[in-house]
Amino acid sequence: MEAPAAPHNHAETRLTVTSPEQMRELGRRLAKLLRAGDLVMLSGELGAGKTTLTRGLGEGLGVRGAVTSPTFVIARVHPSLGDGPPLVHVDAYRLSGGLDEMEDLDLDVSLTDSVIVVEWGEGKIEELTDDRLQIVIHRAVGDTTDEVRHVTVTGLGGRWAEAALETLAA
Repeated sequence: MEAPAAPHNHAETRLTVTSPEQMRELGRRLAKLLRAGDLVMLSGELGAGKTTLTRGLGEGLGVRGAVTSPTFVIARVHPSLGDGPPLVHVDAYRLSGGLDEMEDLDLDVSLTDSVIVVEWGEGKIEELTDDRLQIVIHRAVGDTTDEVRHVTVTGLGGRWAEAALETLAA
């Protein structure tokens, strides 16, 4: 007889964002739910708002430094200006070996003591932890000036099973 499968713990909320400022505000609200050791995986097309969301996260966490896309440096560490965790912002687009490669970057921070945000991490970082937030940002593609984004926030694992993700829609 097989053991019953473990329950798939997850929480999910869907939001519509209509401007870059609203995306930053979503990041600020999300920061209130995060703590050291949390992993946030961001997915979305180029220009969807991943870095804008992370900028809001940095503001909400109260970290030092301008949060900009780490495309060319792969990862940036933003130390806390208070007693909160630092923010590690990773662009995994050019990483092929997952987060083992990130550890080779010699970041001056313990990942378990930080909030880690990874853009383009699908298929690369899932093995790091069963507990993570997956945020998918959908936008109209093609030649459009449409600012509307549809954001799906899914909390996976026990850490997020009872999370109040619906507060993000406030």
